[in-house]
Amino acid sequence: MSWNLWWRFGPWWRRQPAIARVLADSGADVIGLQEVWVEEDGANQAEILGRRLGYHVACGPVRFYDGIAFTNAVLSRWPILRHDAAPLPGAAGAPSHRHLLYAEVAAPFGRLPFLTTHLDWHFDASATRVAQVAAVAKAVDGWRGEPDRDFPAVLVGDFNAVAGSDEVRMLTGATAPPVKGLVFTDAWAVRGAGAGHTFSEDNPHLANATWPNRRIDYVLVSWPRPKPRGSVEACWLAGTEAVDGVVPSDHYAVVADLRTA
Repeated sequence: MSWNLWWRFGPWWRRQPAIARVLADSGADVIGLQEVWVEEDGANQAEILGRRLGYHVACGPVRFYDGIAFTNAVLSRWPILRHDAAPLPGAAGAPSHRHLLYAEVAAPFGRLPFLTTHLDWHFDASATRVAQVAAVAKAVDGWRGEPDRDFPAVLVGDFNAVAGSDEVRMLTGATAPPVKGLVFTDAWAVRGAGAGHTFSEDNPHLANATWPNRRIDYVLVSWPRPKPRGSVEACWLAGTEAVDGVVPSDHYAVVADLRTA
């Protein structure tokens, strides 16, 4: 599962129990989160959710502004053996506050390399996202196992880019990939039904948005892989309805079932 939790925007205090309900109802074993809030005094949204729902937790690096930050996080039903992070470049090319979070998950079917990220949001920042995608691919290549025998890497996140964009096409093999021999299957493209908009005008939080109706959140599975491990069996959206009167986030979540054997 991948979900951008919309930091502390909107009625964030009312959205917290709604977020927890959707996560619990999803049945997801491993979840990549973006825009997770962290307070300088130690309160951490991912850790709060993990304790409440019984998940192991890994969090990315944080940079505090006025006592609060946002980061990426991984929740897992299974133990997280280790985690690491790789910085992503900003518009000027230097490392930015954005990063790729890696978690090595001890799944029942073996080691699962699971990664989550959040690319630059600016509408006109495709060139920056292209550079960030290149950094993501290189990092994934270093963390994944042997492509011909190990479970594939699962990369999720808010890419702030549609499927036909240069940055997503680089990852999915529609154009030359940043790393030779590493491309990704887009779970929604394989098994999703309909447009799959994760940023949608149907969401009341986006009533005044300048660019709704976009599929910008992804679950991707690396290729090559030992078939049928990692094959996408189903893909759907979650968090699309109000819970106790509030829609949980400005993004809808993407959930996918993958073959494990």
